[in-house]
Amino acid sequence: MATDYYGVLGLAQGATDQDIKRAYRRLARDLHPDVNPDPEAKERFQEVTRAYEALTDPEKRRIVDLGGDPFDAGAGGAGGFGGAGFGGLGDIMDAFFGGAATRGPRSRTRAGRDALIPVELELDESVFGTTKDLTVDTAVLCDACTGAGTAPGTHPATCGTCSGRGEVQSVQRGFLGQVVSSRPCPTCSGTGQVIPQPCPKCGGDGRVRARRTLSVKVPAGVEDGMRIRLTGQGEVGPGGGPAGDLYVEVHERPHEVFTRDGEDLHCRVTLPMTAAALGTTLNLKTLDGEEELDIRPGTQSGSVLTLRAHGAPRLRATGRGDLLVHVEVQTPTRLDGEQEKLLRELAALRGEDQPGADREAQGGLFSRVRDAFHGR
Repeated sequence: MATDYYGVLGLAQGATDQDIKRAYRRLARDLHPDVNPDPEAKERFQEVTRAYEALTDPEKRRIVDLGGDPFDAGAGGAGGFGGAGFGGLGDIMDAFFGGAATRGPRSRTRAGRDALIPVELELDESVFGTTKDLTVDTAVLCDACTGAGTAPGTHPATCGTCSGRGEVQSVQRGFLGQVVSSRPCPTCSGTGQVIPQPCPKCGGDGRVRARRTLSVKVPAGVEDGMRIRLTGQGEVGPGGGPAGDLYVEVHERPHEVFTRDGEDLHCRVTLPMTAAALGTTLNLKTLDGEEELDIRPGTQSGSVLTLRAHGAPRLRATGRGDLLVHVEVQTPTRLDGEQEKLLRELAALRGEDQPGADREAQGGLFSRVRDAFHGR
């Protein structure tokens, strides 16, 4: 029966990519071996990671949605959708016509699976790049038997059940005549060989689980959700088979000042009403250091000022994005007597002490609002 990968992440079928990412992050933070040493949490983390890998790959997710398991070659994975108790066309022909062509034993050595590990980065690390030492827990080659799976001084032996063919046949008589079917040998699992004396360290699998540290170079400009591929650093396969790849998925922590939109960064500054009216120069702390930002006289609330090339580098091109500074003008809420007097004098000088007085000349405040609603 195929694994319910949606259920593993606590989701329903049809969940969005963002739902899947959020669910995985929430579970990974609690279950990662570096945070939770409980052996059950370790197994659960591997299960959650496997589900995330299945649902974030479009082809694997298609297989999951059709009711199969993308990691099971016999149930819709690498071998296509032949599962649910039915063999391929060759098996059907054999069943009806007694062909039973021998496919031969399969190799004990098989390729390993890919692995996925999250890494959390600060904004400046993802913008400028960094090098991270990551602890990974994967299957590695058994150093005692170098993948052979046998105890020192011993060798695999030919399977006595299938005589090394890797499969066994059964004959049944039916209304169509004699029916011959083949299936993998249950003793040797289709390899044609058995290991009389397994390696005491790996139990005959040719690989063991081990924790190791990898140095990962994070390129400048990576974004949240991107993956860095480390070829051959994933799971070693059964029988000491070639390792899969390790994918390092970037999770960017929120910054207290800046938000990111692709290559551009955004921040917000608040100006006193007087500074916005008269103009000023701000010393703005950016990721590159302190920069001077000129505020022109008469700057309005909601204005956006741009610092060119102060954003994130472009990953597949040259140059950098921009830093966009959003201006908010702050209106004073408390004035002492002298301040209120001066402000009233300024309003009188500007003819703003009676906002509706120029209604006939300029249409008036309320008529302009009305015109906006009527599309004038």
